[in-house]
Amino acid sequence: MSDARKAVVLLSGGMDSCVSTAIARERHGAGNIALLHAGYGQRTQRRERRAFEEIADFYGARQRLVVQLDHFRAIGGSALTDEKIAVPENELGAPGPQGSAIPVTYVPFRNAHFLSVAVSWAEVIGAGAIHIGAVAEDSSGYPDCRPEYYRVFQELIHAGTRPETRIEIVTPVIQMKKSEIIRRGLELGAPLHLTWSCYQQEEAACGACDSCLLRLRAFAEAGATDPIPYRRVVSAGR
Repeated sequence: MSDARKAVVLLSGGMDSCVSTAIARERHGAGNIALLHAGYGQRTQRRERRAFEEIADFYGARQRLVVQLDHFRAIGGSALTDEKIAVPENELGAPGPQGSAIPVTYVPFRNAHFLSVAVSWAEVIGAGAIHIGAVAEDSSGYPDCRPEYYRVFQELIHAGTRPETRIEIVTPVIQMKKSEIIRRGLELGAPLHLTWSCYQQEEAACGACDSCLLRLRAFAEAGATDPIPYRRVVSAGR
């Protein structure tokens, strides 16, 4: 039996997932969120794991699950998991192989793997919701961030779980701009200083990859100062 008061939250350690955690906490209560982190062989895996643990500590989360999806590194095909593919710098939305509109930083069908783990855990612990920090603003590059993707996955959950299981996928920031996510996070007191977004550096953010550029631009548009360290800062405009 699912408990609508309890939620699994996918927490990568990034800005969007941190704010989604803050929203889930507001909605479900501090004692009712279970935090899930998935490592998948990405370049900044250790730093993202640290961000997850520090954010989980900040919220006093008692239920935590960390899984390692090593098959992504074996599959390859992404600059985040394949060291032979360079992470583009100073170019938002850099195209993938053969000029594809999908950026080379796209990890093929990644969110389906994350959601599958989340559904399994939610069914076991009786959680009635799964929160994921997908942003539709990213959908031009990442097809598994589109709203319709989550509508279809919701149907899969209904078809593939116990009859008494009721799990809702919640995408609390999916229609927000990055700057709006920052403002919402600041309103909720989310620990944005503990988050990590850089695709390729773990000590100080590179300031040049897609993720850094989007983050820097969002903080500027929100009229706030990004609290994490950068090796360098380049223009975040298109």
